[in-house]
Amino acid sequence: MPNWTYHTIDENDVSNLRALIGEEQRMLWKEQISEDYSHDELGGTSSWPELVIKPVSANEVSAVMKYAYEHSIPVTARGSGTGLVGSCVPMEHGIILDLSLMNNILELDEENLTLTVEPGVLLMDLAAFVEDHDLFYPPDPGEKSATIGGNISTNAGGMRAVKYGVTRDFVRGLEVVLPNGDIVEFGGKVVKNSSGYDLKDLIIGSEGTLGIVTKAILKLLPLPKKTISLLIPFPSLEKAIQTVPKIIKSKAIPTAIEFMQKEVIEDAEEYLGKAFPDHQSEAYLLLKFDGNSQDEIERAYAKVADLCLEEGALDVLISDTAERDESIWKARGAFLEAIKGSTTYMDEVDMVVPRSYV
Repeated sequence: MPNWTYHTIDENDVSNLRALIGEEQRMLWKEQISEDYSHDELGGTSSWPELVIKPVSANEVSAVMKYAYEHSIPVTARGSGTGLVGSCVPMEHGIILDLSLMNNILELDEENLTLTVEPGVLLMDLAAFVEDHDLFYPPDPGEKSATIGGNISTNAGGMRAVKYGVTRDFVRGLEVVLPNGDIVEFGGKVVKNSSGYDLKDLIIGSEGTLGIVTKAILKLLPLPKKTISLLIPFPSLEKAIQTVPKIIKSKAIPTAIEFMQKEVIEDAEEYLGKAFPDHQSEAYLLLKFDGNSQDEIERAYAKVADLCLEEGALDVLISDTAERDESIWKARGAFLEAIKGSTTYMDEVDMVVPRSYV
């Protein structure tokens, strides 16, 4: 590893950068910087930036990156700060580029089924916008207040990944500012692009180390007309988990597959102040199916329901009302915060293995 010597930001740098940005209120220095900028949701990792800049355009990001490049100032990109691995913590201090003000939805192209957005658009706002147009953005990580730029930088997955894939599968094109300030474009609206290196995919998941995403063209799908969830109690967690590869092999792939343990469900009930629909078992599988007709979904879930009963499931509970569905999935979505509230002995990790090894 090279031994980099970074420049410490001084008043002259602040003055020069302010001239590039033009609006003093979009720059924070010294005591103006709040403690939030020193960490993300990973406990125990903290480091303060020397300067926070809130750009509103790719040109401003470019100007700041060019100045930082020429003056050996480290730069850390930041969205909502909801990450769990410390990736937006400015370990070398320097500048934080807070991209939350670049939060515009630029274009909905219903002919090409694409949505063009700035990186600060929140995932929940993006999902609501496209659903209002009967369209669907499948990536569904647990933190809905995350920004799409952060999702792209971490290649976020989520509960629907089992059927639809992860963020990389739904990014068609990117505008990126490189470390030297150059603005480049990778990909576009086309479905097939077989010319040259796929640099777009290199940027996705690079955690801001190769460049800063300033615009994204996202792939959309028609919104499924029907969804149904199954809540399946098992006598043990082992029985529940052993059933998952068999569900996948049945080729009736659900939109989402989650497992739930009784202790965590109880924590979620307390955290949300709402009762879970069932309490008969130590462990549950939670499955969601989507499709364009009731018949299509019923054919898929009937096969899976029979399989689960053969594997020792105690029951198959069909959640076919919006109210019941919401109560189940809200409980699942609250697990992280609920566990945090019940214990200090916790470490947050994502484990990724082939489905057959779950």
